[in-house]
Amino acid sequence: MIHPKKLAQLAKKLQRLVAAGGQETADTDGCCSTASVADKGHCVVYTADGSRFEVPLAYLGTVDFRELLRMSQEEFGFTCDGKITLPCDASVLD
Repeated sequence: MIHPKKLAQLAKKLQRLVAAGGQETADTDGCCSTASVADKGHCVVYTADGSRFEVPLAYLGTVDFRELLRMSQEEFGFTCDGKITLPCDASVLD
């Protein structure tokens, strides 16, 4: 398990990354609606509280984002509905 101090540091770095180019969008549960499609060059991720964010694809290769994805896998596993859920609240990414 990751140390809480390290998690806080990762959350701060991700917050700066998202603030630089990410977008928060309305939360939708319908997988077939047009609102569930990310803008070109972005990937949709969800926070633990269900908020939806569009993150630029370039961020997927960063060490900090990969660490959050690894933590997400440990906490939530691989789900069949296809949503990528990060182990933090939306307030961390705002």
